[in-house]
Amino acid sequence: MSIEIKAPVFPESVAEGTVATWHKQPGEACARDELIVDIETDKVVLEVVAPADGVIEAILKGEGDTVESGEVIGQFKEGAAGEVKPAAAEASAAAPQAEENSAASGDAILSPAARKLAEEANIDPNAVKGTGKDGRVTKEDVQNFVESGKSAAPVAQPAAQMPQVEVAAGERPEKRVPMTRLRASIAKRLVSAQQNAAMLTTFNEVNMKPLMDLRKQYKDSFEKRHGIKLGFMSLFVKAATEALKRFPAVNASIDGNDMVYHGYQDIGVAVSSDRGLVVPVLRDTDAMGLADIEKKIVEYGTKARDGKLGIEEMTGGTFTISNGGVFGSLMSTPILNPPQTAILGMHKIQERPMAVNGQVVILPMMYLALSYDHRMIDGKEAVQFLVAIKDMVEDPARILLDV
Repeated sequence: MSIEIKAPVFPESVAEGTVATWHKQPGEACARDELIVDIETDKVVLEVVAPADGVIEAILKGEGDTVESGEVIGQFKEGAAGEVKPAAAEASAAAPQAEENSAASGDAILSPAARKLAEEANIDPNAVKGTGKDGRVTKEDVQNFVESGKSAAPVAQPAAQMPQVEVAAGERPEKRVPMTRLRASIAKRLVSAQQNAAMLTTFNEVNMKPLMDLRKQYKDSFEKRHGIKLGFMSLFVKAATEALKRFPAVNASIDGNDMVYHGYQDIGVAVSSDRGLVVPVLRDTDAMGLADIEKKIVEYGTKARDGKLGIEEMTGGTFTISNGGVFGSLMSTPILNPPQTAILGMHKIQERPMAVNGQVVILPMMYLALSYDHRMIDGKEAVQFLVAIKDMVEDPARILLDV
């Protein structure tokens, strides 16, 4: 029985997608619910699984092709396990000459997606252990190899896979890589934010010693009770939540000529991934404890690295926090995440000489930056909001006492 393989039904905010990777090729056996193809949209990577036990009969949309919501991208034959093509024959159908050379030389057999990723990462495919059928190296094998840190100095690719190009003296090598849908979407939104908002940034600095002392005192007890480490991000999220309750304009958004004030705090946390920057949202942070926030952030970070974040997890949000300090940034001006009207930037903690009661004291200091839309937020409110966060971080008891 032949079944159509269709692209997932995209949400209203997603117009189209791109076929990222076919994990199965025509004639290759598939188990029910086994991943067969990834569809990349401008927000997330959607997975399509096998509808039943059988084989891929035909691929109608190849890797890199644009697909619309619900479009047929291939044909699947249910219960056709006996018609599975040998891996060698299947590979030769895709790239006859390359596979013959690989078989003759003992080189690893790679799927097209794995070969492309290996070339981009500049690693030797023969060093990657294949877990696919008949030892085939899959895209996941290459990703795991790169993440494990085993890839040492770049190794020259075999001639059949990476032709040697004679570069004339004075020339500079270049590599052109198409922009992913997610990266293109990020670029479009950031440019739009700068063009359409009256964006302004105010700065302050915060003494992190009280927070660091608090964390040092309770980190073991916290981890033992909740099974998660206590980080600074959860404390900043709680401080921001309290400040948002006191300054509703910072928690608002602009919709055309309307100003929308939100009676809840949904804080987005910027997370870096191989595909680009994503901003999953912590819902109703006022009702979340520190442990709940830490667990959710870890969960989102893992999903972002694996490309498993769902659209619903990145939709909405009334405020955003971005922590460039984890990469060593000392100061920056974060860009708004529309339609939100403000974003908080955290930075590197660095010891600096500070004047305290007429004495020079070495303290661990952090610069804070608040970018805001001046159409919605006055400078006075923005400064007071940032000062409120500074006060709560320097004296965490203020969060508990609501002062």
